[in-house]
Amino acid sequence: MSTDLTANPQAGTELHRCADALLTDLATGTVPGELPTGFADMSDHWLAPAIEALVLLMRGEEALEPLARAAQRDERRTALFLCLALAVAGQGDRIHASWLGSAFGDLSLDRPVTHGQRALWLAAARGAYGPAGKIFVLRRLDAVAASPASEPDLWLRALIPDEPSTVVSPALAGFAELAELPELAVPVQAAARLAHLRDRCAEITSARESAPTRENAPGAGDGTGTGLGDLALLEAAQTDRSGEATVVWSEDEPLTVLRQLMGSGTPERPMRPLTSHLLSDLHPGSHPYLAAIALHVAAPIVRSAAEKLAEATQAEAPESVTMPILGHRVTLRPEGPDPDSLGAAEERIVTEGTPVRGRPWAAYGLLALAPVILVVALVLPVLPLALLAPLPAAAGGYLLWRRRRRERADAEYVVKQLSELRELAQGAVWALHDHARESEGRIKTAASDLAELTRLLRRGPRAG
Repeated sequence: MSTDLTANPQAGTELHRCADALLTDLATGTVPGELPTGFADMSDHWLAPAIEALVLLMRGEEALEPLARAAQRDERRTALFLCLALAVAGQGDRIHASWLGSAFGDLSLDRPVTHGQRALWLAAARGAYGPAGKIFVLRRLDAVAASPASEPDLWLRALIPDEPSTVVSPALAGFAELAELPELAVPVQAAARLAHLRDRCAEITSARESAPTRENAPGAGDGTGTGLGDLALLEAAQTDRSGEATVVWSEDEPLTVLRQLMGSGTPERPMRPLTSHLLSDLHPGSHPYLAAIALHVAAPIVRSAAEKLAEATQAEAPESVTMPILGHRVTLRPEGPDPDSLGAAEERIVTEGTPVRGRPWAAYGLLALAPVILVVALVLPVLPLALLAPLPAAAGGYLLWRRRRRERADAEYVVKQLSELRELAQGAVWALHDHARESEGRIKTAASDLAELTRLLRRGPRAG
């Protein structure tokens, strides 16, 4: 049977017209009207009997004969068309269980997810096919679940992308250099990351979607529309048979795939691998049901990463740490600063704070010049020359005074630096003691977070 509508342009045009009208009816929740006379025989393409079957199904009538003809021509496309069209119309409960299997096909980590598979995935996650649809998608995804060793950091970055790059222990808040030491920072960072991961998993597993209404549907009441012409309402709330809004399609995949199946859509976009879809669904802001399904698939990876984070919080504190204090490396131990490293630091402070200065020959020369000028003035005798004798003496005295002032300032600076060095070193030791006490509570909290996270992952997404 032909699957190319270009073989009969007139029939293809009429079929597209009927398909567009059908999409408009789906958008407004209207049961499609009578099909044109001879519609079923206008083309040997699968779409004609599929549309006939859809219309009958939406009316609650028997559709076995057109279903058989459509399936004979293209079983997979027929099943995909019916599943998506009924989902968009809010009548996903009318699909047959076998249609989902035929339309969805098999998933693989080695192959991209087709647009049809993603459309069914989205529709099922949004509850279009009820609990059975969600369970179906979960089982298909479970069959290709990634290994727990599959780049755990990649999955954690998707779940908690806004986590702080550094977390400082409260005990070390006043000692930035100490807090940045890997042996002290890693357990703190691991505990904070585990707590953030637990909160994110709790948020995903406890989310509930609020019932949408036409008033809050995209583009409703604001005059913006959706840019789809007569099909604008397709991206607004869909309705069930009672006229009540059931699904708001914020994603365009189901509608895009429908238009492409009908031959009136834009060219297909590049397909993405399964892992890419799962990582995207885990990001904050994604649909809660999509995130729950993705978390269920990634549960082994997340659990393994959480166990490693909890293990990292149990790292034993080092017997000693070396940190820069006032630019000098000092080793700190539980009993206090290491005397050797502290003494070496003090020696360097004294050496660097007391610069070597030669004798003040300039000042001595000026002081010696003053009596020489006075003697010369008396011998010659030249009275004005004698009046100049105090000037070099005053200059020499000023130089000596300034030198003495600098030496006193250097001595005061050295004393201040030595005092600050000892004070900071002792304070850092006490901070290490506080950090060790905090680590006990941190380990207990991490164990509790891990237990809670494991419970959340085991519970998994709720089908209802």
